[in-house]
Amino acid sequence: MSASSSRGLGVLRNRNFSFYLSSRFLGTVAVQMQSVAVGWQVYQLTGSLFDLGLIGLAQFAPFLLLILWAGHVADTHNRRVIVQLCQATQLLCSVLLLLFTFSGSHNVALVFAILVVYGSARAFMMPASQAVLRNIVPTEQFGEAVALSSSTFHVAVIAGPVLGGLLYVFGPAAVYGTSTALLVLAVILMGVTKSAPQAMNKNPVSWHTLLEGLRFVWSRPIVLGAISLDLFAVLFGGATALLPAYAHDVLHAGPAGLGLLRTAPGAGAALCSVALAFFPITRRVGAWMFGGVAVFGVATLVLGWTGNTVVALAALFALGAGDMISVYVRHLLVQYETPDEIRGRVSAVNSVFIGASNELGEFESGITAGWFGLVRAILLGGAATLAVTGIWSVLFPVLSRMDRFPHHEKEEAARAS
Repeated sequence: MSASSSRGLGVLRNRNFSFYLSSRFLGTVAVQMQSVAVGWQVYQLTGSLFDLGLIGLAQFAPFLLLILWAGHVADTHNRRVIVQLCQATQLLCSVLLLLFTFSGSHNVALVFAILVVYGSARAFMMPASQAVLRNIVPTEQFGEAVALSSSTFHVAVIAGPVLGGLLYVFGPAAVYGTSTALLVLAVILMGVTKSAPQAMNKNPVSWHTLLEGLRFVWSRPIVLGAISLDLFAVLFGGATALLPAYAHDVLHAGPAGLGLLRTAPGAGAALCSVALAFFPITRRVGAWMFGGVAVFGVATLVLGWTGNTVVALAALFALGAGDMISVYVRHLLVQYETPDEIRGRVSAVNSVFIGASNELGEFESGITAGWFGLVRAILLGGAATLAVTGIWSVLFPVLSRMDRFPHHEKEEAARAS
């Protein structure tokens, strides 16, 4: 890492980035609060574990169906406006949940319908929000912007559920009312954010244009290797899905202990991303990326090996930090390598890989734990992550041996000529 090339928090002097960052933070806190309230409310109304599963399905199914189209939309329309419209849709969902609560209805099908709308908005928001950052900040500040955006996101992911849980003491209406107010502010802040003109794709929608992002990823070993490494590492190393059972059966901890375990990866990721804002990675980027995934795997092994709460918390903290390094490098590689006119569709493919790794990773961890037992499943997951790291370094040598990000190499070549 090069400290001399870092300006730390200097990117916050960029007015539009500050507005974007504030809007994203407030919106993330709001939806994280809302997710806590929805889960508690549905379970209180029905007492059904199956209904808790339907909460996730109602949000993920429309995301999976719409994400490729959403990527095309992000390349043919103003990305900042798309993000703002999606936030406005999330605001509508929060208002509808508030009205559902005031109505006194016990028909949770209405909640699932609202979550389908939310999942649809999320599908359009993810590729647009990933791609628009390149249109808001100049290239020389992009690394800092990614690190700060990631750190605030993880802080929001930590703070949102805690705030939602505290407010739920006063009932779900208190949570939905607060999330509504936060989303109003998020929409306003995104509205005053300005972005540079983007390269618009004028081709009509078709299967050819929808799959353009997938074809681009497949044709670029650097991008394909970076995205697929994260997919399989998280797929096999998704031990966080087993934390409730791990806290109860291994550490013999209660809900408070589980809360600490849930917080540790986010805290590690948040602090690591702040460090990356001040000391961005500029050399040996491939080694840093593979090293981050390796740390993720080793931390998973330590988690499976220990029965000590302090060691488990340290392992989860390191797991989050290692994952953050990998995510940081991957995000920069994908954005630097991708032409602006297809950045939305490539970001959509990236979103599919991220969503699949998280959802399927939880499923894989549960199945493996059922077959081999809880501790063995965690240990196997860590070992599989390390195996993937080694295999991918051989399959994608151009990625593992990469020294600088592509735009740095192009700038040096231009200066040399």
